[in-house]
Amino acid sequence: MKPRPGDIAPDFSGLTTDGSRVRLQDYRGRKLVLYFYPMDDTPGCTAQDCSLRDRYAEIEAKGAAVLGVSAQGVESHDRFTRKHELNFPLLADTGRAVARAYGAIGGGLGGTLRGMLGMAERVTFVIDEQGRIAHVIDNVNTKDHAGQVLALL
Repeated sequence: MKPRPGDIAPDFSGLTTDGSRVRLQDYRGRKLVLYFYPMDDTPGCTAQDCSLRDRYAEIEAKGAAVLGVSAQGVESHDRFTRKHELNFPLLADTGRAVARAYGAIGGGLGGTLRGMLGMAERVTFVIDEQGRIAHVIDNVNTKDHAGQVLALL
């Protein structure tokens, strides 16, 4: 089940693009745009990530950090990050624990199929400075995801 606005954000820990460990508590005191996407280097995921990359300075100016999550490993995330010059980290959720905690895997018929393939649903959580879910974006516009996020910050 996905957390809803007002819920405490599920805790997580994992390795990012550069191999460093990151936890939810590392973002206390600032907003976090935590987004789940199905797979590195696919057309929709690339459009979504590049939208956030291109407007990352605006997102940061609103006091938020960005963290992308998918089931690929650190090496895949590193290649994807270098290829598209992403300016924020990606979390390697190879065991899918973070996706499960956020209800981003296995929901509905399409979600069940993606889950069987090891892919998360495309969903974004805006987490506030106190670690609570402020907003959930279920209908992600991959080409202008940054605009959707900025409208909520």
